[in-house]
Amino acid sequence: MFRTIDLALSSPTLLVTNAAGEFALLSPPDHAALTAGTLPEHHPRYLDLLARNFIARPERGGKGLELAVGRTRKAFALDGPSLHIFVVTLRCDHACGYCQVSRAALDATGYDMSWEHANAALDRVFESPAHALTIEFQGGEPALRFDLVRQIVLEAEARNDLHGRELRFSMVSTLHHLGVEELAFCRDHEIHISTSIDGPAAMHDRQRPNPTRDSWTRTIAGLERARSILGYQGVVAMPTLTKAALSNPRAVIDTYRDLGFGSIFLRPISPYGFARKTRRAIGYEMSEFIAFYAEALAYLLELNRQGETMVETYASILLRHILTPFHTGYVDLRSPAGAGLGVLVYNYDGQVYPADEARMAAETGDTRFALGRVDDTLEALLTSPAMRWLAQGSIAETLPGCRDCAFVPFCGADPVYHAAAQGDPIGDRATSEFCAKHMGLFKILFGHIAEGDPETMRTFTAWALNRPREDIVEAGFVEQ
Repeated sequence: MFRTIDLALSSPTLLVTNAAGEFALLSPPDHAALTAGTLPEHHPRYLDLLARNFIARPERGGKGLELAVGRTRKAFALDGPSLHIFVVTLRCDHACGYCQVSRAALDATGYDMSWEHANAALDRVFESPAHALTIEFQGGEPALRFDLVRQIVLEAEARNDLHGRELRFSMVSTLHHLGVEELAFCRDHEIHISTSIDGPAAMHDRQRPNPTRDSWTRTIAGLERARSILGYQGVVAMPTLTKAALSNPRAVIDTYRDLGFGSIFLRPISPYGFARKTRRAIGYEMSEFIAFYAEALAYLLELNRQGETMVETYASILLRHILTPFHTGYVDLRSPAGAGLGVLVYNYDGQVYPADEARMAAETGDTRFALGRVDDTLEALLTSPAMRWLAQGSIAETLPGCRDCAFVPFCGADPVYHAAAQGDPIGDRATSEFCAKHMGLFKILFGHIAEGDPETMRTFTAWALNRPREDIVEAGFVEQ
């Protein structure tokens, strides 16, 4: 069994995929012969399609190979929650128009996580069977409660001396409130930092205003301070793309180049929480984002062709799913879905959610996603009514509109998005922005793959394997 989609390219090209996640690009006549089972053995595509399990030959044991590949692609399903997000405070001094949560003022009370809740959340972290555990600190601005961050890190490390897990830490921060002492602690305990830079200075200041109206200046100063202590690899950044950014993708990318970043994560505005209220002013149709992305990707490919390494992070995730049998573990692109099974969010008030987006929805009064409290056991959280409800839309291969889609081996279900945006975890794929986004991105990527330009494939393979471009030819992955 295989699935087919017309890529609508200038030269008629059909993409076919199978349950093992293999793909082939075929002309309509070749596709018709494959479908009818009449492709002759002397056909130039026969051996390729045979190797990719599109042609069944009992003596090859294809079913066993397909099962092995399937187990590799779905290995994450047995891990349990590996990403644990601690919302240590809701306080923040920024007023970003696209912010998805109801932020609290710097001097507000009642919006910080208590040590009792944090300690109970650590119980849940180490109840997870996952060998690799990541604790991520979010807010608000988590640096405002760095004392609690420090306490959680030290306690997690002490517990891990007994558990022997692969333990990682990360923090999402504006960088404005991280001083030398805090950054030295981040360095010593390998806390990786992610920040937001939305484009050139004027755009960043307009989209991420702070009380002193110097958001860009303070962010860049914080970036330089962090890099001086953590090194360039210790801090990453990503933009949130509003309507203002879509007209000039090169300006956004060039800002990251000028700041010395080797990658950029191009992401649209999320339709969660309070961001839905400002969408009319700063939002756009998904088709506009797809057009922006196509232009941005073409520019990035041009830069790489000229010898400058610049990675589009989301493309690298999708390409790893397309070009290798290994899953990135990216939560939004899992099937079964990663909500709850791959990530848990411990809110400042002790409530537990299956995804950060679910926490954001709850801030606007949509409490359907609440799994329970930090004092509940992991088993109780993962068997809660909310998890059973989300499970209805958790497996993409069974969902209407997904099960017959050629892109489903590389995609995910994301029931939290569909429940928040469309009312239930299954949703309507025909009107889903999640589906519109991913179908658009997959078509762009497969369009480039179909063209077969060696330099593009060299870049794509390097992104998928997370290796330097110059290593790809030497290792024999792509012909020169």
